[in-house]
Amino acid sequence: MTLEQQHCQISVEKHRAQSKSEGGGGKGTWGKITDVLDGKAAADSKDPNYDSSTEDEIVISESSPVVDEADVASIVLPLFKEYCSHGKSEDIRDSLEQYNFCGVEPQIIISIIEYALEHTSYMRELTSILISDLYGVTLCVDDYVSAFTNLLDNLEELCLDTPDCAVALGKFMARSIADDCLPPAFIKSFDIGERTCVKESIEHANLLLGMSHGLVRLDSVWGPVLGGLRPVKTLERDMNIILQEYVSSGQLDECARCLKQLNVPHFHHEFVYLAVMLVMEGDQPQVHESIAKCLKYLCDQQCITQAQLERGFVRVFENVEDIRLDVPFVYSVLSSFGARCQSSGVISKDIYDQIPTRNRQRFISDSEGDTYVEEVPVMAK
Repeated sequence: MTLEQQHCQISVEKHRAQSKSEGGGGKGTWGKITDVLDGKAAADSKDPNYDSSTEDEIVISESSPVVDEADVASIVLPLFKEYCSHGKSEDIRDSLEQYNFCGVEPQIIISIIEYALEHTSYMRELTSILISDLYGVTLCVDDYVSAFTNLLDNLEELCLDTPDCAVALGKFMARSIADDCLPPAFIKSFDIGERTCVKESIEHANLLLGMSHGLVRLDSVWGPVLGGLRPVKTLERDMNIILQEYVSSGQLDECARCLKQLNVPHFHHEFVYLAVMLVMEGDQPQVHESIAKCLKYLCDQQCITQAQLERGFVRVFENVEDIRLDVPFVYSVLSSFGARCQSSGVISKDIYDQIPTRNRQRFISDSEGDTYVEEVPVMAK
């Protein structure tokens, strides 16, 4: 071994000894704690040189892909149909927040309005309520402007499937303006051009907004169509109005149409109850005949089921004593009207036999001159 090789070996051994004594050497070690690799702190948590305080804070957030415009309808419509069954706009609002509609929010309005245009006034009313409740949470003013602009631009095509589409869209716009979702300047500055359908829709919206107390009356622009979501007192009032208008006009088809439009088939027993009460309070032969004819027609048209009809009559029978306080001759009137309904096939014989009759009073004196009353029921018919 040459002198130069001996000096190199001594130098290496000294370096190894120094490294081990300082705790940074040895096979399989990372070096000294103070060592910096390539000018950066160690990134491995198992590295002795790793210092967590030097790492940037990592924020983990949930993200979802942006919904494509073509997929909006397939997402929104199932939620909207479910909403129509319960009427709770907060439920569909919470469901929509799970999706990323960035940039395609107007398509939400377009999808549900186009769907509602092909259905009843009940669904159109629910649509107006929903798009109003989505304002400021899921949707903004620009979304409404963009959506109605698109609907007006495609109005002629929509009218091919829905003849009253122009008028209906005018109602949607007027209602949205009344609900402070759509700015009034929208219909005033919209470029109608030569499009007849668009002109009709804009003019109808202006007509509704120009009515006396128009903004208030627009709350019922779709008519009394909220069905079971409406208060019972309101339904009773509407049914009374339908009955009064029928008695004065005698239009059976209009009566059936208005009753169907209330969309409360489960509550038709109330209509029957009110109809019989109208007979009890009026006690006029023409009213007897008119109401019996009406109930017969509604049953034949399957507007009122037999179960709902019978339930309405039974409710009257159960409350007859309370009714007698206001209608003293309720027993005789009810018997007469029941006979007419039974003969015309409105009610069955079983229901007719349930009609209550007034008890006859008999006074008997005892030997001491005292009297008492014994109630003797009149035999059924």
